[in-house]
Amino acid sequence: VAMGIDIDKTTFEAADFKAFGKRLEQNLESLQALLTRPGFGAGPASMGSEMEMYIVDASGYPLYANEEIEEEAKDTQLTLELNRYNLEYNLSPYALDQSAFAKTEAEILAKLQQLRGVAARHGGRIVPIGILPTLRKTDFGPHCITRRRRYHALVEQLIRRRGDKFHIEINGDDPLKLELADITLEGANTSFQVHYRVTPGNYADTFNAMQLLTPLAVAISANSPTLFGHRLWQETRIPLFKQSIDTRHTDRYGWREPARVSFGQGWARRGAGELFQEVVRIYPPLLPVCSDVSPSQEQTDAVTPSLAELRLHQGTVWLWNRPIYDDAGGGHLRIEMRALPAGPTAIDMVASAAFMIGLAEGLRPRINDLLPAQPFAIAEYNFYRAAQHGLDARLLWPDAGQSGYRERGVMEIASALLPTAWAGLRAIGVAADEADHYIGIVEQRLERRQTGAIWQRRMLARLRESMPLQSALHELLEIYMTHSEANTPVAEWPL
Repeated sequence: VAMGIDIDKTTFEAADFKAFGKRLEQNLESLQALLTRPGFGAGPASMGSEMEMYIVDASGYPLYANEEIEEEAKDTQLTLELNRYNLEYNLSPYALDQSAFAKTEAEILAKLQQLRGVAARHGGRIVPIGILPTLRKTDFGPHCITRRRRYHALVEQLIRRRGDKFHIEINGDDPLKLELADITLEGANTSFQVHYRVTPGNYADTFNAMQLLTPLAVAISANSPTLFGHRLWQETRIPLFKQSIDTRHTDRYGWREPARVSFGQGWARRGAGELFQEVVRIYPPLLPVCSDVSPSQEQTDAVTPSLAELRLHQGTVWLWNRPIYDDAGGGHLRIEMRALPAGPTAIDMVASAAFMIGLAEGLRPRINDLLPAQPFAIAEYNFYRAAQHGLDARLLWPDAGQSGYRERGVMEIASALLPTAWAGLRAIGVAADEADHYIGIVEQRLERRQTGAIWQRRMLARLRESMPLQSALHELLEIYMTHSEANTPVAEWPL
């Protein structure tokens, strides 16, 4: 999970936190001024994305070679991740009315091919998958952390706040219970993060629509059904990420500090400003490093404020849908959708992104009729149920004319909303054939009841009939990689 910009120190004094807190307040003031400026953030809708990947060796085990591959690739869009066997590729942003989805898919395929060439020279292979099936417990711990100050500082701060071991407890067919001394298990999760540029005027409604539909997107895209051979949730990344860096000690009858990995605190009421404020007000800083240039200096120089401290702080709060400010091009706002897993293929990742953006735009005009029927706690409930049960999940979905609740299956809800997603894509300038193509990929998954997670579970069961668990997990990965590299939509993968 992307941890952002690097920093130059790893230990902090009380004075650092104080200075950083003061800067955060100045950042919020600058942001507020920007948000009231006429024309700020206006511009065409665009999409960018970040794809996280595993590096594995010839046997399918994690290969600790991200620094070597990054150095040889000499590609500014390639960045390192927390663990030595993960990489992230920052894909180019594309305007939505200029084939953004098709261009993103083409770029993913080109970059994967390029990276596979570099990795091969280090005895490695590249695979986009939510959680690698062949991970061992020995692949976690201080020895697997990428040598960047930022990561070591973050690990240290989270451990200090926790004060003892991190507890992992995930239910499923083979429940998993673990205790870890650090946060490196967080690096087991690889995702496909989608950035969608939104104008300030539409921000709250679009953000709320995105929150509402995220459970559906998780269910139709699930690709992380196992960890250490345990069959857990369809999208095991969701509970694993939350628990692997949870520094809270809870008292059942006391108040609970909000988790740093969360679905959010409630519907957005006014706009983007409150979402940024929330992150500052609720979460204490972990990396109090101030930029060389103060917000008042930027104002004097009449440059677009960088809001460096706010952006650094936000990089240590992992909301599943996160508000993003970027100073590029006079400054603009985005929604970062962080719940989609990496893989199984380029075409599947892009189709899931198209479904999310299309459905958010399709629901946005009537979102304020739907929200009274959906308390935020129910949306959050849906999110965890979708991650747990995937296409078999039963959710509570709002209906403008409803009175009371009834559960409905994800398949029924998502199928009924495909035309809304298609219309939403058309409304933001996506060509009809492009919308048809990518929404069709999602429709096919629903028709065939097959996601990456369902395929992995079925394939593993098939392989277990003739071989022990460890061999089956390795064989599963090899078959997965063959289909993934061919870019065949996962709904068509044979068993």
